[in-house]
Amino acid sequence: MGHNRTTSRRWSRAALAATATVAVLLTPATASAAPASAEEAQRLVAETSKQLATLDEQVREAELTVAAQQQTAADAAARASQAEAVLAGYGPQLAAIAQSAGTTQSRMAAFLTSDSAADVVQQMTTLDLIAAHTEGLLAEVSVAQRTAEQARADADAAAAQATASLDELQRQRAEVQARQQQYESDYASLSAAAQAAVRTAIAGPALTADVGAVVAAAPSGDVGAVLEAALAQVGDPYVWGGSGPDGFDCSGLTSYAYAAAGVSLPHSSRAQSRMGTAVSRSELQPGDLVFFGSPVYHVGIYVGSGKMVHARTFNQPVAVTSVDIGDYVGARRIL
Repeated sequence: MGHNRTTSRRWSRAALAATATVAVLLTPATASAAPASAEEAQRLVAETSKQLATLDEQVREAELTVAAQQQTAADAAARASQAEAVLAGYGPQLAAIAQSAGTTQSRMAAFLTSDSAADVVQQMTTLDLIAAHTEGLLAEVSVAQRTAEQARADADAAAAQATASLDELQRQRAEVQARQQQYESDYASLSAAAQAAVRTAIAGPALTADVGAVVAAAPSGDVGAVLEAALAQVGDPYVWGGSGPDGFDCSGLTSYAYAAAGVSLPHSSRAQSRMGTAVSRSELQPGDLVFFGSPVYHVGIYVGSGKMVHARTFNQPVAVTSVDIGDYVGARRIL
């Protein structure tokens, strides 16, 4: 009992610490005192695991945001370079205009040197055309100048935002890794029975699935390829941020499996939950993505018969379990 109380106290501190940052996204711990039983310690382990999954998903989504910001910065920089190249192209024409005597002096020279009124009119018309061209050219240069300046400012702003997001992302990653280490340490200190109870509480008991039968029942060859790729990973370890081939997190597994059918999915369960077509629980088909949490923090692939394959959480390998593990919020059909 002394061991259980020590473990429980450590998990009480871990659960409270897990709510100290990113409070807007993480649910506050409910325990106010150190639990006095192994069951309570197991509950805290499961709660902390869910908090880790939530923060893990936040980091995944932040990575996608940073990548988009970096692309925005690169696009803006390219536009700035193009605008500056256009502006540079006007250089010779501007130099020629600067070396001319100006339209007023040219008009006077035309009047004094012309032999007839017809010559004067013709020369004056030519000078008017030159003046109009000059004004148009200067207007184009002005637009090019403003475009270049705005594009460069956009590039600088996008780059600065991407840098700030990366800094925040790195801070969050450090927090996740520290909590992962605490989770793994305390999980390892539980008895085998307690560890099994935690696995069941988090993701249900591991089940079996006949890969051949699952693939044969797939609604299409592409879906069959996804299911075969996902089920081939059963037993592989959970790796934070992992996308295979030897370790996975939840959205890493789904993106890896869908790549087998030539479909690119973002490495984020929340981003994946906005793709495809919504499917009701009663209409689930093998290959559908199933999601958990609000906001979404976990995803698996439905394999039929009420089962899914998913990368569950730290210290728990890729497994087939029941879809009905709690926190189920919906499904999306990609293929």
